[in-house]
Amino acid sequence: MDEAQLRSLTPGVLGILVRRGADFAAAEDAVQDALVEAVRVWPAGPPRDAKGWLATVAWRKFLDASRADAARRRREERVDEEPAPGPAPAVDDTLQLYFLCAHPSLTPSSAVALTLRAVGGLTTRQIAQAYLVPEATMAQRISRAKRTVSGVRFDQPGDVATVLRVLYLVFNEGYSGDVDLASEAIRLTRQLAAVIDHPEVAGLLALMLLHHARRATRTAPDGGLVPLAEQDRGRWDTASIAEGVGILQAALARDRLGEFQAQAAIAALHADAPTAGETDWVQIVEWYDELARLSDSPVVRLNRAVAVGEADGPRAGLAALGELDATLPRHAAVAAYLHERDGDLETAARLYAEAAHKASTLAERDHLTRQAARLNARVRR
Repeated sequence: MDEAQLRSLTPGVLGILVRRGADFAAAEDAVQDALVEAVRVWPAGPPRDAKGWLATVAWRKFLDASRADAARRRREERVDEEPAPGPAPAVDDTLQLYFLCAHPSLTPSSAVALTLRAVGGLTTRQIAQAYLVPEATMAQRISRAKRTVSGVRFDQPGDVATVLRVLYLVFNEGYSGDVDLASEAIRLTRQLAAVIDHPEVAGLLALMLLHHARRATRTAPDGGLVPLAEQDRGRWDTASIAEGVGILQAALARDRLGEFQAQAAIAALHADAPTAGETDWVQIVEWYDELARLSDSPVVRLNRAVAVGEADGPRAGLAALGELDATLPRHAAVAAYLHERDGDLETAARLYAEAAHKASTLAERDHLTRQAARLNARVRR
């Protein structure tokens, strides 16, 4: 069993411990200890029931830690409740755990960070990049969240908005290729849509399907990034696009617009264009205006600047970009693209090189470096 398969068992095992009365922070530590033990002993003889083995070992680890902590001696009476070895129940606890991690005692940002780390399997660094904060800051936030929920009974689930934000961030990490979680996020969002009649749940599901439909064309055979305008649209998953558009239209008809519906509408306009040149950029700018009104996110305004540059010309895009903080991630890359379209190749090449230096992934860095090299070659001619 490889690392990804092993990690996929974590939510179910964590759910077993939480249901049996372990507080979340202690349960997470126990599961991590059990995973370490599995890595050590399984190569010599893997168990027939991996989940049951992990649940048994994790419960023992939790009990050992409880006995060692004088403040938790009351937990010693649960020693006799240790689950017997054997097949673990085939219950999918993941979505339930997402709601439990969105506990009312936590702020929304802390709940999202804790869930991504404990259930989503993301690293602290990946979560920090998603939130545009230093890794040390995010580490402190997660630690505070663990301390807050330590000893809290998880019998009061959090709100839908926080769970949706977590699912969206998990999908984005999977979509980027760093962690293969995109399909899992879609599966969980489908489950949520089946039990909750909410337009933003539908909006998120539509957004995921529309983005996922393009995934096969986002990278070249050598692993390099392929920009949206250069992707082979004939390879896009038309069934997923049709499903996503249908879900979106039904959600928009309810006239309760939210951020995920607006994002899905933008993705649908890209998916609807037969070629990049036929993209309805004017309507995309209008949707970005709606999205900016709903979220006031600097990332949204950065993407809006690109759309303005396509709809009204690169100088209009640069003017919109000039209103934003130049330290914003991808700011230099957007500026480079707009300067190139405006014919200022020397400035564009310099900005591409600057953006490559700040890139958060190897694939993005290589793509931006190639863009800078391409323009430098043209400038020298």
